[in-house]
Amino acid sequence: MVERLKEYVSQLSSFLTCRRAEKPEDQRVSNWKEKLSGINVQFNLSVSRLQKGLAELDEMSWTKILNDEDLKEYLFILNEWRQLARLLLPTREEETIDLLVEDGYHGWGELYHSLAADLRVKLYINGKSEELSIAQTRNLRSHPQEELRKHSCEQLNNTWKNNSTVISSIMNRISGVRTKVAERRGGEKVLEESLRKNRINHQTLDCMWKVVSKSKQPFIQYLNKKAKVLGKSSLQAHNFWAPMNEEVKSMSYKEGVDFILTQFFKSGLELKTFSQQAIQRNWVEAENRTGKSAYAFCAGFPISGESRVFMTYGSHITDTLTLAHELGHAFHNHTLMSVSHLNREYPMVLAETASTYSEMIVLNAALEEAHTKEQKLFLLDEKLKRSVMNFMEIHTRFIFELKLYNKRKQGFVPEDELNNMMNEAIDEGYQGSIDELSIYSWASTPHFYMTKTPFYNFPYTFGYLLAMGIYAKGVEEGADFETSYIELLRDSGRMNVEDLVMKHLGEDITKEDFWEKGMRRCTKDVEDFIKISELTNHSR
Repeated sequence: MVERLKEYVSQLSSFLTCRRAEKPEDQRVSNWKEKLSGINVQFNLSVSRLQKGLAELDEMSWTKILNDEDLKEYLFILNEWRQLARLLLPTREEETIDLLVEDGYHGWGELYHSLAADLRVKLYINGKSEELSIAQTRNLRSHPQEELRKHSCEQLNNTWKNNSTVISSIMNRISGVRTKVAERRGGEKVLEESLRKNRINHQTLDCMWKVVSKSKQPFIQYLNKKAKVLGKSSLQAHNFWAPMNEEVKSMSYKEGVDFILTQFFKSGLELKTFSQQAIQRNWVEAENRTGKSAYAFCAGFPISGESRVFMTYGSHITDTLTLAHELGHAFHNHTLMSVSHLNREYPMVLAETASTYSEMIVLNAALEEAHTKEQKLFLLDEKLKRSVMNFMEIHTRFIFELKLYNKRKQGFVPEDELNNMMNEAIDEGYQGSIDELSIYSWASTPHFYMTKTPFYNFPYTFGYLLAMGIYAKGVEEGADFETSYIELLRDSGRMNVEDLVMKHLGEDITKEDFWEKGMRRCTKDVEDFIKISELTNHSR
């Protein structure tokens, strides 16, 4: 019964998420979401009672459950529930917290995303005044004209700055609830909650960040080299996404889809077949228009066995890669349809692994098919931008969020302090490698306002480096690897991540050696970029 109810709640939640993204102005969605919140409160309370019941069982009764053949497939989740129950408060207090979370906490997150969807950025393009959405403006970051890149970057930053007072209040409300709930539930730290939900231990995360922190110099060299190629003494923020040249032309949506399907087919028939069906069945909403949500996502529908991909496609290779990324999420959902619903709840670190792996297939394939040094340089730059995002930008977000929760314990964090903390995080994360990075990125980063889990940052870096290992194994084994990959995905909701990686890859992710292997693959891209850029004659 719990499993079936959870499916219905997930199905309805995904529908409302997609409806809000498609038409943010539809006020009916708010009413439906409020009704769903009430259902969630009752459902979560029922689950917490079940969890407490498991925790109160004596060892003999617990052993009997563990040996029950009908419950065998649920042993991991039952053990997880039994452990989680130790953090729960008495029933009446848990009910109060659930009401607070559903009616207030998630509501603040909804408010942020509605606000971001409604924002318009005033731009002058070809002498004409236009108002674009956040997503449409962000798509201009890769425009070949530096003047337009700079203009759109400045106007986008001003838009966030002009709305920062309201957004700082939202951030304080969300972080405040998280801090108070963690304190009341036995003093668990907010980061510990994220580690628990991601099913990894602190040692694993520490190992990853240690390797990242000591490996930044090659990427600083890449950024310095890119600045030099662009004719700059240092790289400014508005030039980070600048194309190296115009050797790789724009891709229409159809061209992007065709390229993705061709490369997916080389890696596995099921990935290609599923993605083709998703496109043909109109599971992807990629129209480039105002009046829609600012950010890309994938939503799963467990009862109907479908997924929906939402994005704004702007005809650049980065849009093609975003589509591949989101189809990777959808394929992950697809592989789990044969698994019981309670065993489909995979952590974010594995969600971002599956999506990054699909993105990696497409980008590496494009590199392999490049015919000229200019094309290779263009694509290596695209690849290295992703390394910088994961090793510098995501690290910056993680550092900022640590600072935020430490500060929030002392009370409301004013806007000026949020700016100071972000500035400090940028200094540590980027180490001075990019100029003019926005201190208002705490306002523009949607992940800080996603209320399902705190610290939705390190899963990207984790997934990026883990996907490197999976991709390397796939290259080694060829087309036969798809079966092994699908088995890994099917286990993603019923094992701790350390056990999952050991089982399917034979690697120990609690050791720095694993993360260093992935990092070496990334730094090899830097070496190739610098070598090719020195062999290529650029004129700008």
